[in-house]
Amino acid sequence: MSPKLNAIFLMNDEVLPFVYGPEERRALEDFVVFLAPPLSAASLHDYWGELGQVEAIYSGWGVPRLDAALLDRFPACRAVFHAAGTVRTFVTPELWHRGVRLTSAAAANATPVAEYTLAAIIFSLKHAWQRVFELREHRESIRTDATMPGAFGSTVGLLSLSRIGRQVAERLRALDVRVIAYDPVIDVKVARALGVELCGLDQVFQQAEVVSCHMPLLPETTGVLRASHFSSMKPGATFINTARGGVVHEVEMLEVLRRRLDIFAVLDVVQAEPVSAASPLVGRPNVVVTPHIAGSLGPECRRMGRFMIEETRRYLAGEPLQGEVIATQMEFTA
Repeated sequence: MSPKLNAIFLMNDEVLPFVYGPEERRALEDFVVFLAPPLSAASLHDYWGELGQVEAIYSGWGVPRLDAALLDRFPACRAVFHAAGTVRTFVTPELWHRGVRLTSAAAANATPVAEYTLAAIIFSLKHAWQRVFELREHRESIRTDATMPGAFGSTVGLLSLSRIGRQVAERLRALDVRVIAYDPVIDVKVARALGVELCGLDQVFQQAEVVSCHMPLLPETTGVLRASHFSSMKPGATFINTARGGVVHEVEMLEVLRRRLDIFAVLDVVQAEPVSAASPLVGRPNVVVTPHIAGSLGPECRRMGRFMIEETRRYLAGEPLQGEVIATQMEFTA
């Protein structure tokens, strides 16, 4: 068996027990020796124990920015195992300059988002949200309406066949729906293998009964979804966003939602988070807002911990890391 890694936990205190429960901690300790108590960004600042022998950092939500000053405290570090999704909040070029490998549990975190999205799509195709709101407001509700598409023969549009978008596409195979997608960088053969027809962005909004957004937040996608897109949606159509609130021009979307009460929005992400009850989106008759719950929560976080345990095994065995992030995938700004 390979020698064990000298390591440290570095994440928010409240996150650690959700990601690494007793079973996961025992499994991880087959591969790792922890040289210090679990640390957060705050406690690391005040910790002056020996960190020079740490070879691996087990990070998660709340990990501080891995810049030169922080990495100087970990001169022996050669790997970061990030038990969460995006790494953009803490990664710097210094990581790769020092030859440190980085792997993320984004693939594991994609699973609950895809599950949430599938549920939201089915509810939206049945106009279930509208029926709930009607019953609340009028104490009665109709079973169907003329614009309810249902889950047979309808069109579902995906914005981006990212990791999550692909998982959603795979789950949609269980429904009798047509799936279209907008993704300017995806290979046509990959889309075809997923059973997805590629379309332009405008076409997705014009053709789909449900449009589900999975776009990454990048300079070129910030505010890319405008009033014209929402105005062009079919009667009774629904927009779902589990990606990032910033990809939507929120003021313009809200203007369309006020004008067109026939269309609906299911928003797990908004521009200003955490969402406030004072938000003009909250309480609208054609909007459902959930507080960024699509990703891993509670015991679901253990899936990410177990993914990192397997990555550790692969790392020590010299096998490819399934969640490895390389420098060319990142965009850094000064």
